[in-house]
Amino acid sequence: MGVLYYYSPLFLQHLTGGEHPECPERLAVVNREVEPMIPRESWIEPSDATAEQIEAVHDPSYVNDVREACAAGGGYLDPDTPISPLSYDAAVRAAGAACSAVGAVVAGKTKRAFCAVRPPGHHAEHGKGMGFCLFNNVAIAARHALTLGAKKVAIVDWDVHHGNGTQHAFEDDPAVLYASIHGNFIYPGTGSSDEAGVGEGKGFTINHPIPAGSGDEEYLRIFNHSLIPRISAFKPDLILVSAGFDAHEGDPIGCMEVTDDGFAEMTRMVVACAERSCGGRIVSALEGGYNLGTLGKTVATHLRNMT
Repeated sequence: MGVLYYYSPLFLQHLTGGEHPECPERLAVVNREVEPMIPRESWIEPSDATAEQIEAVHDPSYVNDVREACAAGGGYLDPDTPISPLSYDAAVRAAGAACSAVGAVVAGKTKRAFCAVRPPGHHAEHGKGMGFCLFNNVAIAARHALTLGAKKVAIVDWDVHHGNGTQHAFEDDPAVLYASIHGNFIYPGTGSSDEAGVGEGKGFTINHPIPAGSGDEEYLRIFNHSLIPRISAFKPDLILVSAGFDAHEGDPIGCMEVTDDGFAEMTRMVVACAERSCGGRIVSALEGGYNLGTLGKTVATHLRNMT
């Protein structure tokens, strides 16, 4: 397909228990849909993120707290974010997948990569996990890209929830453009349109909170008239996608009505932007998406349109 697919069985060992929506079965349904497109023997087992890579975004004491809590048997980082004995290991490898994919794309081994990872990452803050997230995979990958020589990185976040952790990681940094479209007045309560960055990063954060019930028309209007033009003008060396699919019309947590066709068109628009701006270089990483009946097909649609 021309898209590298990063996955590890370790991601299934982050056990959330009970009826928690962020469950191992999410990746099982994704893998079933992807395997006919990208044969399992070509999937890439990522290496773990290094301490240096993780601590470029997260407080070392927080990282240690997560490690120790998992070693002690698990528990909760917050009421929404359970951890189990192997959750730390899974989170380190998830961040490693994003960094490995960035390394491959920056080195010219491929133009596009997808990271089928869990736990997700975009809510994870410098010193705390929240919203199902332990370490911020995309933020860690963006910092890694800058160490590899990228001068500017753009992050597109279309998860239905605002990526507070990613925004806060880069809100004062003009080298990273963070652009999010998300539900208004839902978790985590951040991402208003007047949050545009601080200090030298002013103008490099773009937030589009939109009403519940919005669908393809509203998403594509914002992509056409704001997100894509702003990213094109930024001229990044690489585009990262926080690919949450909980804005899907069938998602039990999301509040939007985006169809598979809508996700396909958003993907095509990002690909076209990347071809114009940065040689087509895109790394996409799974965030949300909790309908086990639709998630695999939607991810497969995303991958087909990344080629």
